[in-house]
Amino acid sequence: MKFSPIRTLWSLGAVVLVPAVLAAPAHAQTTGAAPAATASAAARETPYRINAGDEIEIYVWGEERLQRRVKVLPDGTVAFPLVGQVVAQGLLPTELQRVISQGLSGQYRGEVPQVTVSVVSPAGMQFSIMGRVRSPGSFTPGRYVNVLEALSLAGGPNEFANLNDIVILRKQGQTVRAIPVRLGSLFRTGANSNDVDRADLIRIESGDTVIVP
Repeated sequence: MKFSPIRTLWSLGAVVLVPAVLAAPAHAQTTGAAPAATASAAARETPYRINAGDEIEIYVWGEERLQRRVKVLPDGTVAFPLVGQVVAQGLLPTELQRVISQGLSGQYRGEVPQVTVSVVSPAGMQFSIMGRVRSPGSFTPGRYVNVLEALSLAGGPNEFANLNDIVILRKQGQTVRAIPVRLGSLFRTGANSNDVDRADLIRIESGDTVIVP
């Protein structure tokens, strides 16, 4: 039976179809490899936002009792002494530092010691790939990747994959957003920089499911 992403979408409930947002560089280079490398570099350079399931280290300088390694709970929060439960999911480490500093401000007469937050294990950054790829499953890359890099992690598409009908399912609250992706031009013989520039090199978000029909 032919794999049907539409049938899968209906089984997930509320789905909103939206046009894909191009993530490729606006100004393609003259060589075929440069735009792809640029898109890949952009994904790597995107600041990492904390996800549920990540392990983070929180350190308050000069206060050994306030040094903690904690795992972000499924509800996106972490507990920290003297501060309580704070929302960490979706924040940059520097933003969480400010939240904790503000929470500690009532405990000090003077300036609050410097707070440092670092992501020790980005295990919460997960996505799944299903359908006509060589190694479907769930992946934890530890960094942001675009959809082409995600396919690479799954061993690449098989010979029967329809690369112009790929769908990324992205949860947003109580709905599921269906993002269509077209990558067929990248895999044809003689593909060039213009094909890369037109491809939907969308960045994968934590919790995404990529369907390759």
